[in-house]
Amino acid sequence: MTLLDHDPGPAPSTALVVRALHPLVRAEARAEAPAAGVDPADLEQTVWVRLLERPAAGPPADAARWVRDTVRAEARRGRRTALRERPYAGTEPAAGPADCPERAALGAAERRALRSALARLPGRCPRVLEALLAPGDPTYREIAGELGMSQGSLGPIRSRCLGCLRRMLAAEVVAPSVRG
Repeated sequence: MTLLDHDPGPAPSTALVVRALHPLVRAEARAEAPAAGVDPADLEQTVWVRLLERPAAGPPADAARWVRDTVRAEARRGRRTALRERPYAGTEPAAGPADCPERAALGAAERRALRSALARLPGRCPRVLEALLAPGDPTYREIAGELGMSQGSLGPIRSRCLGCLRRMLAAEVVAPSVRG
């Protein structure tokens, strides 16, 4: 007895096959993808393509086994491909700030401008945004505890403060002229 035996017609519809196999395909793809170094959604999609590429005979007799075998085969193919692929010349990531003195200087100037604008914000905004920008990436609960406020009010305050900062920085930056 297979997953698709309850269909009275000779060849089950594609929708019925997808509905019956979807949970299994998703679970198998999510289980195999991390070890293969591929995206689970890509692996799942490849399995569906393989099912559609099957001859007109319809779904396999033992659909669960076919799904497991196909997912594992595609995961192996993904591993082999990842081992062989090399990026094209010139597609390496751009040099980081440490590699380029100009970028380092610009980055430092931007950070100084941001810190200066933060200091000019009204009310609790400087402390809230400084806490959000902390290098340790604190959680809302930690920030709320540090600032002595409720965790639920932190989001709205953050939004108001960011809006104020956005308006302040927009006033300082000259809009680029349209070239034509």
